[in-house]
Amino acid sequence: MTIGIVGLGLMGGSLGLALKELPDVAHIVGYDHNPTHRRDALQLGLVDEIGEWEAIRRCDVIYLAIPVEGIIAALKQLTDIDESTTIIDLGSTKARIVQNVPPAIRKNFVAAHPMTGTEKFGPKAALEGLYEGKIVVLCDLEQSGALQAERARRLFEAIGMRVVTMGAREHDRHAAYISHLPHAISYALANAVMAQEDARSILILAAGGFRDMSRLAKSSPVMWEDIFKQNREYLLEAMDRFEEELKTCRKLVEEGEWQKLHEWMAEGQKLHTIFKEN
Repeated sequence: MTIGIVGLGLMGGSLGLALKELPDVAHIVGYDHNPTHRRDALQLGLVDEIGEWEAIRRCDVIYLAIPVEGIIAALKQLTDIDESTTIIDLGSTKARIVQNVPPAIRKNFVAAHPMTGTEKFGPKAALEGLYEGKIVVLCDLEQSGALQAERARRLFEAIGMRVVTMGAREHDRHAAYISHLPHAISYALANAVMAQEDARSILILAAGGFRDMSRLAKSSPVMWEDIFKQNREYLLEAMDRFEEELKTCRKLVEEGEWQKLHEWMAEGQKLHTIFKEN
């Protein structure tokens, strides 16, 4: 089959590397609005050729590895595809995308979110094995055509992913807590430290804990502004819950309730027990 990938950054570029290893993928056509990304993706061998929208439309499978608003706009350009074509988006929020799929191609469309990535972006950030061993969430799969749903599932499994299904709104709420809130906290931590500490002190004193906590603040502000905007409702809910926990910690420290603070911390440790069990 022929594959089209729109968006040749970390996610799209890494996907190209993974799909190239599959025996039933004959050719990969890439497209990106950024000329530098198009050139780099071709030079790095992430895709076999760079094509315009006409070439993308003729592919058997089309991946949209671009921000949410770009996905919605792209879907409007794909209403004349063949009835057997499969369109798979990789957006970080799902409800708004699903709500805006043109009815004419709803059966062609599969809403997907691979739960993987790094704080880096662009074609040069593409990694072999980025998807291997990770979870991909397929949303509202009952609205996709049987051929398209099976094809999407098979391709994700072929590159080493574990498929999970759920509703789009359910996904967005979970993602707000597990993915979007940590990014907001990382940006906040970075800004708080930058406002109080000079650069030399940061370089001298910042150890592993700070580096780990602030790593996500290296992520693209353009991409994360879009994600925050699209998942505003659930992100604000997650922020409220986080603020409640931070206030609890502050109150225990202020009042010197060290045993209760210890118990509060121990409760948080249970999260990593869950990770170990899975």
